[in-house]
Amino acid sequence: MSIEPLTRDAGHAREVRTDDGLRLHVTVRGREDAPLTVVLAHCWAADEQDWHYQVHDLLVAYGHDVRIITWDQRGHGRSDTARSAACTIPHLARDLGHVVDAFAPSGPLVVAGHSIGGMTMCALPAERPDLVERVVGLLFVSTSSGGLDTVTLGLPRVTAPVVRHQLPRVLATRARRLSRSERRNSPLLERWVVDTFLFGQPRRPRDTGLVVDQLINCGPATMWGFFHDFMTHERTDLLAAYDDVPTVVLVGTRDLLTPPHHARRIAAHVRGAEVRVEHGAGHMLTLERPREVSAALHDLVDRALTDCTGDIA
Repeated sequence: MSIEPLTRDAGHAREVRTDDGLRLHVTVRGREDAPLTVVLAHCWAADEQDWHYQVHDLLVAYGHDVRIITWDQRGHGRSDTARSAACTIPHLARDLGHVVDAFAPSGPLVVAGHSIGGMTMCALPAERPDLVERVVGLLFVSTSSGGLDTVTLGLPRVTAPVVRHQLPRVLATRARRLSRSERRNSPLLERWVVDTFLFGQPRRPRDTGLVVDQLINCGPATMWGFFHDFMTHERTDLLAAYDDVPTVVLVGTRDLLTPPHHARRIAAHVRGAEVRVEHGAGHMLTLERPREVSAALHDLVDRALTDCTGDIA
């Protein structure tokens, strides 16, 4: 697989409304009667372009014979801004349900989630158990089922709680006081956060630039609301609902936000799950290790297609 820019197949831009009336931007690729749908949930403070390498690779491998759904989560990208109190993981799980109901109302699902997208998958058994029954493959990427209030960000334990709490506060304050154009003209804080905490080695400037721009686009309610919800996120006990579903958990050795022991914890609570560790990679695995993330997705899709059609597309 070669590293490509954003796929030329822009897909079909759609919209869906949430329980609380927010408009979500959704992109759908693939035929309506495809035997399988791949659902890709992106990272916090990002947007659907988080998965652009994987979308490209899925299209190369399967064309339009697999339906691919990406969307900008509430408060992100081209979707509506949400109140801080409505920036929670259960809201995201219900939103995912609305997206699937609208654009893949039947048939098997392979679901992949990066960071907050993976946390959304953890909440799905509580919010939409009917969708769990349709899941035939799971990919957890750089994510956690709980315990984020103990993450040190690679810092000394004495200073970690202060930095962990102040970083989203400072970013939210900056987003509140400065326009997006002002922050783009001088993205010093955003670039420092991306370089220091989000990427491992090696890193490509175009990938770090994408994440800096996504961070600049993130509003204060999204930044602060989800951070507060993360600190109480604990859904490990729900993971048993996925027992025996083919599951891969990916993590980088230099992931400072959701370190490797979080990946192992997820895998330990999903019977049959496999952990794959990427040496030197940070939190942005979909961009840092696109080949490996795409390979894991292809493994799950191939297996699901074999089970549901008897022949790999």
